[in-house]
Amino acid sequence: MIAIIDYGMGNLRSVQKALEKSGAQTLITQKTNDITNAQKVVLPGVGAMQPAMEKLQNLGLIDAIKEATESGKPFLGICLGLQLLFETSFEGGEVKGLGIIPGTVERFTPELKVPHMGWNALDIQASNCPIFEGIPKGTFTYFCHSYYVKPKDEKVIATKTDYGIMFTSSIWQNNVFGVQFHPEKSQETGIKILENFTRL
Repeated sequence: MIAIIDYGMGNLRSVQKALEKSGAQTLITQKTNDITNAQKVVLPGVGAMQPAMEKLQNLGLIDAIKEATESGKPFLGICLGLQLLFETSFEGGEVKGLGIIPGTVERFTPELKVPHMGWNALDIQASNCPIFEGIPKGTFTYFCHSYYVKPKDEKVIATKTDYGIMFTSSIWQNNVFGVQFHPEKSQETGIKILENFTRL
C-alpha cells in the first residue's frame, strides 16, 4: 500500500490515478498511522512552503513524515513535496522546511520567466537511480514551478534540467526520492517513473 499524504495542497486524485495506473494500491490519508503502516509514502503538493508546513504541523504529520524517510521505506516527494524535504525556502521570507535533505529552495532569477511551466528535458546525473530505470537522458517531463531546490551535497542530485540555468529537477538519497516535475502530468514517462517507484 502506498500512502498519499493529504494536507490540502495538491492534486491528489491525479497522483492517485497515475499511481494506480502504474499498478499500485493507494490510500489518500491525513492519519499518522496510515503513513507509519504504509509500505511506501508519497508527499505531493502545489503552492508555497510556509502554508504547507503550517498545515502539516496542524495535522500532526511532521514526525510521521520524518520517521517514514528514516525507516528505509521508499518515499517520493512531488513538486512542493520535493521542496518540503529541504531545510529552508526563501519563498515569502525565510521558511523552515522538514530538513530531511540539507539545502535550500531558491527562486529563479528575475530574467527568467516564472513560473517555469511546460515540458522540459531531464539530464540524468545518477544513471543508477532506480526510479529512472529505462528513462533515456533527454526525456521530457512536465513542470510548473517558480522555485527550485539547491542541495548542499551534489551527490543527491538525480537529474538536472536546463531553464536558463541548470537546476536540480530531482534528488535521490537512500530511500528518499523527490521530483520537481509532475509525473502524473508527464504521460507515459511519468507512469514509467511511478511504476519504477511502485516496484521498489
